Amino acid sequence: MRLSTIPVLALTLALAACTTPQQRAERMQAEMAQMMAIYGPACTGLGYAPSSDPWRQCVLQLSTREELRQIGNSPSFYGGWGSRHWRGGGYWGPW
Repeated sequence: MRLSTIPVLALTLALAACTTPQQRAERMQAEMAQMMAIYGPACTGLGYAPSSDPWRQCVLQLSTREELRQIGNSPSFYGGWGSRHWRGGGYWGPW
């Protein structure tokens, strides 16, 4: 009896974790609105007309650049060594 409840529980949890396409679209719109609020003024300051296609491209580029910068500062798979060690500029120097 207990063995039959485990798969039912796992299936219930798996289905509860699913999101509908509408929920995913709402989440993406919220993320885009947040990016526009953060990076929009900078793109406007760079001379792009607000809500134009080049302005949107600028917002996406600045957001992507920030995400890549944050990923570069995160700890690597190898812990404290970081990626610099494997490129030759880590703890042991360039040797």
